Amino acid sequence: MDKLLLLSGIAGSVTSIFACLCLFVKPIRNKLLGLNDIRDGQKCLLRGEMLHTYYKHHEENRIRQYEYENFIYSYKAYKALGGNSFIDKIYREVQTWEVYT
Repeated sequence: MDKLLLLSGIAGSVTSIFACLCLFVKPIRNKLLGLNDIRDGQKCLLRGEMLHTYYKHHEENRIRQYEYENFIYSYKAYKALGGNSFIDKIYREVQTWEVYT
């Protein structure tokens, strides 16, 4: 019985240590590899692409189907990367435009 309690205590300690390591590994890995900078660059490129499409078509309020689909994919990727709400208003406006082929 004592061995079982000892084993249980050791397993609990190892699990706790492993959980703490998991919490610290991701931020350290992101910092060392520069992943945060890459993510910020990707967000910037996506935002720039969406703004280019928006300003290209905002006067006529219509957009080609493939450009609309690319805009939607870019928006979803931008939001998945943690993009802010800056582009949300533009996204809602583009959704109201006429889509043509």
